Amino acid sequence: MFRTVAVSLSLVAFAARVFLQPVQEPSHGDMLSFAVIGLVYLFTLVYGLMLRGGWADRLAAVVQVVGDLLIASVLVFLTGVGDSPFTFLYLLAVIGASILLDGRGALLAALASALTYSLLLVAVRSRWLAPPTGVGDLSLQRVAFLIGSNLLALVLIAVLAGYLSRQLSATGGRLSAREADLKKLGTLQQQILTCMPSGLITCDAQGLVTFVNRAASAILGLDEAAVVAGMPVESLLPGALGAEAHVRRRELSVQTREGVRTLGLTVTGLGDTGNEGMLIVFQDLTELRRTEEDLRRADRLAALGTLAAQLAHEIRNPLAAMRGSAQLLVREPSGDPVSARLVDVLLRESDRLSKLVEDFLRFARPPPPLKQEVDLGALVAETVDMLRADPLARQVRVETALLALRILVDADQLRQVLINLLRNAFQATEEGGVVRVTLRPEDSWAELLIWDSGGRIPPAHLSRIFEPFFSTREGGTGLGLSTAHSIVRAHGGNIRVSSSPQEGTGFLIQLPIRD
Repeated sequence: MFRTVAVSLSLVAFAARVFLQPVQEPSHGDMLSFAVIGLVYLFTLVYGLMLRGGWADRLAAVVQVVGDLLIASVLVFLTGVGDSPFTFLYLLAVIGASILLDGRGALLAALASALTYSLLLVAVRSRWLAPPTGVGDLSLQRVAFLIGSNLLALVLIAVLAGYLSRQLSATGGRLSAREADLKKLGTLQQQILTCMPSGLITCDAQGLVTFVNRAASAILGLDEAAVVAGMPVESLLPGALGAEAHVRRRELSVQTREGVRTLGLTVTGLGDTGNEGMLIVFQDLTELRRTEEDLRRADRLAALGTLAAQLAHEIRNPLAAMRGSAQLLVREPSGDPVSARLVDVLLRESDRLSKLVEDFLRFARPPPPLKQEVDLGALVAETVDMLRADPLARQVRVETALLALRILVDADQLRQVLINLLRNAFQATEEGGVVRVTLRPEDSWAELLIWDSGGRIPPAHLSRIFEPFFSTREGGTGLGLSTAHSIVRAHGGNIRVSSSPQEGTGFLIQLPIRD
């Protein structure tokens, strides 16, 4: 680019010199000058292609500088040597050498230029060469003045250009290093934002989203291809910028495609004043809160189980005495039909109370599971087929999707859990509804899902559904789901429930594949 600009300026200057002369045909020297300038343009194009193709090296730079000196010498010779207006081309050649060959190359180019110019002056004064445009005053004093002044100018320009070239090279090196550091910092920042497990969202002062990282998209169930920039942050995190935004740490429930998520979020203002936008960092606490709820439920069940065991033990002895007395009354004929009927009622209700006490004891002190390796898929299929004959199952459509999984379980206890959950699903499903049973491996768990299309469990009951004695069905003891929960926990697994009229009710049982 420098050479192109310099040659173009030379062309303009030479054309101006020709046009300012009296009107006449261009001389032979003028034509040669134009030809030399045309060759310079051609060589510049060749050098540019070499540089773009990666073929330029130090030798090519030396060739270019030598070519510049030769071209400058030819133009100076063709335009009168001592009176030539193109002696500044030597200065341009020195500047080009400082750019391509550093300060030492610029100094060598200056000396070569001074030597070449001096030889031209001496050769023309001695009439060894005759410029086509004629020769002006070339007295010995003038020749000495021209050689000295040009030598001084060229050396000074070489020193100055070399210094500037070194400064430029050092500045360019520092700038390149800073750019590399900035690029590494940007890459590191992007890697941190991409790999951090916490969700991160930034928004401007108007509450419009400016950035969402990958973890935030995963937690909120967003499609990574979806364009969220420019959306209101309230559409992603309703209430995040509300009246409680000044609270440093709080929890927020958000509806996503995968259900309600509990998020623990922190909202921080951006900028020195905090008015340039907001930074929202959040974590998915859904599983943590579920685990905490499971632990609290287990503690409550343990306390209630202990109380139930003590109560059942205390009831059992007087109940046995009452039943024994009733049986003695049956053996003694009194002839009074009323008394016989009352004794029958007493026996029947004592049997029912005895069964209830047994259920309490089974809940409070469930027998430890006798685990054996069984095909869980086959066990579930047998239980479902057995219950198809249940009158409650006649009004619904039962679907299964079971995979063969061999795990260690107590088959009898697990069958009891399945019967309890399936019968509840049949009762909750209206006529024409669907009950679906699926079994699949998920990481180190066997996940058994019993789903029905009823979705009739109110949200307020979901947290209490596994508590003993809690039942919304008339005549229920509230021990079936509590016993199922105890059995699953005794197997080292988990049982969870979700229910809504839109998505139905699902009981998810997780059992460890390897004990």
